[in-house]
Amino acid sequence: MPDRPPATPFPETFPETLAAPPRSTPVRVVVADDNPVVRAGLGALLSGVEDITVVAEAADGRQAYEAALHHRPDLVLLDVRMPDVDGLAALPHLVRVAPVMMLTHSSESEVVQEALRRGAGGYLVHGEFTVTELLSAIRDIVAGRAHFTPAAATAVLAHLRSSDATAHGDVPSGSRFPESYRESLSHVQPIVGQSEKRCRLSAREAEIMDLIAAGLTNQQIAATCFISEKTVKNHINRIFAKLHSTSRSEAAAKWLGTAVTP
Repeated sequence: MPDRPPATPFPETFPETLAAPPRSTPVRVVVADDNPVVRAGLGALLSGVEDITVVAEAADGRQAYEAALHHRPDLVLLDVRMPDVDGLAALPHLVRVAPVMMLTHSSESEVVQEALRRGAGGYLVHGEFTVTELLSAIRDIVAGRAHFTPAAATAVLAHLRSSDATAHGDVPSGSRFPESYRESLSHVQPIVGQSEKRCRLSAREAEIMDLIAAGLTNQQIAATCFISEKTVKNHINRIFAKLHSTSRSEAAAKWLGTAVTP
């Protein structure tokens, strides 16, 4: 086995300013997640979007930092729990290079709060957003607008309430979020609000419908969800019945809100 090239160490200090590259089109994204299936799924999903492209993938926080330094992306999509250097450890370093959006299964309130304190521009929990909402969040965070899915929004609101108590001396001031997160709450509603169509489906069906809408095949969906193709087909049959659809394209149009109403 060839020797692994020496890892780029995290610097002890950073310059006060770090020149950012000019905005590029499409939006250039680094995906950091230790699960190769998740990375492949996000790559397949985003590769079909005209104004977004994945420039690099990473399996841990150190690789994400190295990729960010090399590519200077417009955004890093970052998981929390990864081996070697996890997302929270890498976050303060990454945000000096590019905006970061947490994209993870970790929904614990204290994890969300710590990620935001360390500079994350948004926090999306798997299973709580549609493909359309993910794409919207990517574009908005690059533009400086925060996004949260329901579990993360709950953590933000709870902490903001506690920070209100800080003004009366009840909470240590060092634990407060930046004031900008108060302003960002006006952008929470589009993601927190669950559509009527989404509520018809189970969590697994909604996950599969997101992947169908992203253009993934049954085989790709099976690999992404760790289930058999037969199970995928069974889920799709139930989805079609609930969405009153007879084809993938019709179901996707209804799911994404692009179907033409007679």
